[in-house]
This record gives sequence, structure tokens and C-alpha cells, in this order.
Amino acid sequence: MERLWAPWRMQFIKMPKIDGCIFCDKWRASPTEDKKNHVIYRGKEAFALLNIYPYNNGHLMVAPETHVSSLDELSDEVLLEIIHITKIMMKTLRETLHPHGFNVGMNIGRMAGAGIEDHVHLHVVPRWNGDTNFMPVISNTKVLPQSLDEVYEILTECLAKNDSLIDS
Repeated sequence: MERLWAPWRMQFIKMPKIDGCIFCDKWRASPTEDKKNHVIYRGKEAFALLNIYPYNNGHLMVAPETHVSSLDELSDEVLLEIIHITKIMMKTLRETLHPHGFNVGMNIGRMAGAGIEDHVHLHVVPRWNGDTNFMPVISNTKVLPQSLDEVYEILTECLAKNDSLIDS
């Protein structure tokens, strides 16, 4: 059995919980604040943003505008948009960061590992051959080769230049 060890995420787990919802707050924020909020893409009823506690470089999340805790509370149209944005994000990540694969999934409920259980969201985690190493195990450190701001710029510039990523 293989395990995904992510001890650096304890910082997220132990941090005081904020009032409100990060997804709702970032959706409602002005698009002029997207860079500050690491919002990469806005659709009609869903959006993509970088995870500020990433498992890997380029780890992002896709969330609906609607504040619900489970997929069965969303309309088929919103579910389709979430999957469409996920497709756009995977194509953009492939074109810019060149991962060898992806982990894509949702944790529904606290017992399933949801860090934010009240607002359903989908994780897209790029993976590379050899992206696991001794650093997290030996020194409780994850090495991410690019800053969130740099990844944000790379992904948003790619989206701005490639309508074909969005239209397909």
C-alpha cells in the first residue's frame, strides 16, 4: 500500500478556523482581487483557485459559487461547469507545468478528510515521476519549486493567450 504523506499540512489543520467561508469570500471578492486571492478562473457558477497549502506545485481547487456541503445539493448545470473548469485547469497545467499525471478528487465530510467541509470543492493535484522524496519524511518539509504568485502568473497568462483551452 502506498501512502501520501503530507506532514506540512499540519499548519493548515492546526490554524484557527476563520469565520465565514474562504470559497464564498473569494467568489464574492471583486475580480480585481483575483491575483491576491489566487483565483485563476471564474465561470458562471464555479471557479478555480490555487490551494495556499498545496500538496504539490500547481495544486488547485474548483468550487461552486453555491455554499453546499455535498454534490447532491448542486444542480446538474453546476456539476457540469465544475467538471468543465477541471478539464480547463488540467489542460492548462499540462501546457504550463507539464505534469506526468494528476490526482483529482473530493473529500465530502470531515471523516472523509475534508478540511473545509461546508463548501464542496474538487482538488486537482499535478503529479510528476519522483515528486515524492525524503524531505517530508526526514525534515517535515515539502519542497515546492515555485511560489503561488509565480504559478498564478503562469496559469493565468496561459489562459489569457489560449482561448482554445476554454472553448474545448
